[in-house]
Amino acid sequence: MELEVKKLYYSIGEVSEISQLKPYVLRYWESEFSNLSPSKNRAGNRVYTEKDINRILEIKRLLYQERFTIEGARQYFKNNQSGGTPSATPASGSVLPADLVREKDVARQALAEVQQALVDLIGLIRKEKK
Repeated sequence: MELEVKKLYYSIGEVSEISQLKPYVLRYWESEFSNLSPSKNRAGNRVYTEKDINRILEIKRLLYQERFTIEGARQYFKNNQSGGTPSATPASGSVLPADLVREKDVARQALAEVQQALVDLIGLIRKEKK
């Protein structure tokens, strides 16, 4: 997701809107992910940079779309940061290398195309019956 207005710092409310996550989720993730630590301003409020927002969006993708556990997402970042082969633990508990994650995305796309072809075929069959 690209940000429309570029700012140096964003409040937790703005980040909440951008990421479509509740502020308490963002605060919780801070405690779970060492690579997510927004600065605080003089008033003690969290201030997020664009880099922080991108990290939040990546965490959200891993947890909500790829179905990783929090520990798996932590491992993913650890492996990516150290230059190793990225891997993570999905909700099922098994380890998925980055190549398998990409293959899963390709398979999802192929299934979506097959589904659309079937919908089109059903439409043609229904037209011929009339």
